[in-house]
Amino acid sequence: MKHLESVEQFNELKNNEQVIFIFSAGWCSDCRVIEPVLPEIEEAFPAYQFVEVNRDEFIELCQEHDIFGIPSFLAFTDGKETGRFVSKDRKTKEEIVQFIEGLST
Repeated sequence: MKHLESVEQFNELKNNEQVIFIFSAGWCSDCRVIEPVLPEIEEAFPAYQFVEVNRDEFIELCQEHDIFGIPSFLAFTDGKETGRFVSKDRKTKEEIVQFIEGLST
């Protein structure tokens, strides 16, 4: 999985790709719980590019996109937000898969 390196990269991916941003942080225990299943999820949905966004490094992106809890997921296709799974609650693999399957493309 790619790790976001800049706001410019975020905008480039958001505007030109089918992408799911995963907002996370090293200190987030709920983020660590889902970490082992993310490669399986990424493999199951090859149409999407998955990019991890470190909440602490990109707090302005979190504010701009109303990401107030992590882990959270934000999906875009060609600049249009197609879905969000944003909350402070722990997420299960099943909930994440259900979110991705329900995305409008």
